[in-house]
Amino acid sequence: MQPHIGLQEKTLKSVNTVLSTVLADAVVLYTKTRKFHWNVSGESFMELHLLFEHQYKELEEAIDEIAERINKLGGKTIGTMKEFLDLTHLNEAPGKYPGRKEMLKELLEDHETIVVHLRKAVEECTDQFKDAGTADFLTGLMEGHETNAWKLRRYFE
Repeated sequence: MQPHIGLQEKTLKSVNTVLSTVLADAVVLYTKTRKFHWNVSGESFMELHLLFEHQYKELEEAIDEIAERINKLGGKTIGTMKEFLDLTHLNEAPGKYPGRKEMLKELLEDHETIVVHLRKAVEECTDQFKDAGTADFLTGLMEGHETNAWKLRRYFE
């Protein structure tokens, strides 16, 4: 049964397409953050191990919330790695195990990439789709990524 929440079916499908891309970005970043958590070593090992753990746990919660938002808007949530990789704005590096600074830099760049795309998605949901609920939801996600980017950026100052 389609939701009757003041948005046309076509609009709901468009918003869910945006949300699916947001979900794909979150899953790819989650996976990368877990990889770095598992493989960090050397100086500041425990600090970075815990930082990455904190960030992937935040992403895990966000992933569930994004998936549930898609369902709330009458959509089906994607759930395969192929679907995520087809939609993400992020790049993967299979078989590569960067050092600590490179891990931090890569995660920083990914959070900033997501912020840029979320900012566009918020604008699209506000102006084009008139979906204040999703725009607000995406704004919250964006603020979380801004905070994580800020924390990562501090390692380079």
